[in-house]
Amino acid sequence: MNLSKKSGNSPIYVVSGGRGIAGNNLVQSILIQYPDNEVPIIIVPHVSDEDTVFDTVMKAKTDGGLIAHTMVNPELRVKVNEICEEFAVPVVDLMGKLADYLDETLGVEPLKHPGLYRELNHQYFDRIESIEFTLSQDDGMSPQRLHNAEIILTGVSRAGKTPLSVYLAMYGWKVANIPLVPGVQPPPELFEIDPNRVFGLHIGASQLIAHRMKRIQNWNNHHSESYIDQRAVREEIRKAMFVFDRGGFTVVNVSNKPIESTANEILNLMSKRFSYRGRKLQSPYQDPSTE
Repeated sequence: MNLSKKSGNSPIYVVSGGRGIAGNNLVQSILIQYPDNEVPIIIVPHVSDEDTVFDTVMKAKTDGGLIAHTMVNPELRVKVNEICEEFAVPVVDLMGKLADYLDETLGVEPLKHPGLYRELNHQYFDRIESIEFTLSQDDGMSPQRLHNAEIILTGVSRAGKTPLSVYLAMYGWKVANIPLVPGVQPPPELFEIDPNRVFGLHIGASQLIAHRMKRIQNWNNHHSESYIDQRAVREEIRKAMFVFDRGGFTVVNVSNKPIESTANEILNLMSKRFSYRGRKLQSPYQDPSTE
């Protein structure tokens, strides 16, 4: 189908027995070849019965849209194609021919289990999901989503919150970090969540000033003198400790410590307080690729 000739308001319904991620990724990879297209994508996940198939096809017919599906259940796959043909709704079976070929060639009965690839590779997908979440929550962004974080880091500027957040995310944890800025109140959400998940990063004044001096050099001196003034820095650290105490947060001293050591300390504490999605925690020193 030539998408460039379709109306920009005609959607593509990605129908799947699983979460629809594979179908959506494939459709998006094709759409990107059509610059400035306005084709909306509607994912219809967890389709497991004929009624849902019929309702979706009717929506596509009303919208003048197209059905693209990745149904692994052969009966439902056939049913989607039949209903679309009956009501003259354009349909693209993204896996039918390949599945039919494998059925004939391999001589093995398929499992017919939607989402099996993701289930078998859950740790990989957990990491991707966690990294995406962590990057979206960097430096206090979207504090209203703080409740969705599994680990929250807070501390003054240049205490190492961002690199530590990303490091922890590589091990499958959804991490948010909240900066403590002089004269700016922390978001109220910081004090509404379980304090056992919040870690205040404490750093010595001399090391903090050294980190900030490097930043000033890299950023062409965009900060005020108080940013590296020893008295002001010590006061900033003191106020940060007050915030940690107010929230009942766990204080982690990051002075002169490698990021791996700090991550190990935090994950050891988390393993004593919580389980990670029902799975045993691993040491951050373990290479993810060796799991």
